[in-house]
Amino acid sequence: MTGIADPTRGQPPRTRLDEFEDYRDRMNSRIGDIDHLGIKRFFALDSAAYREGALPSSTKELLGLVASAVLRCNDCIDYHLGQCVDAGFSDEELIDALNVALVVGGSIVIPHFRHAVETVDLLRARRAAGDAGELAAQES
Repeated sequence: MTGIADPTRGQPPRTRLDEFEDYRDRMNSRIGDIDHLGIKRFFALDSAAYREGALPSSTKELLGLVASAVLRCNDCIDYHLGQCVDAGFSDEELIDALNVALVVGGSIVIPHFRHAVETVDLLRARRAAGDAGELAAQES
């Protein structure tokens, strides 16, 4: 042993969801540095579409999830599931919405449905680990 400390020791292993979120943040920052009016307008339009309006933001995120599954975009599914979990949707509500995507998109959506279920599991595990860490900190 070299005596070099392992910075990951005691931390949960990184998941594909962690990798995706890091990549998304890094590349969105990079894209934000690109001086192109059309790209900046598109990103602004995308953000504006999910703001409160006639529909609450949470409902719009759920719609984004369904559209993402029908369009078979796993990155989009991961993003919208994170937003939906943060908005407080239950697993039952998420599965019901994904069922709509399955009916609309057909059997080609099944692999993306699997991906979505795994993502929900990862998000719930992350939240449970965070809650357990907060509880331990409060007890000490």
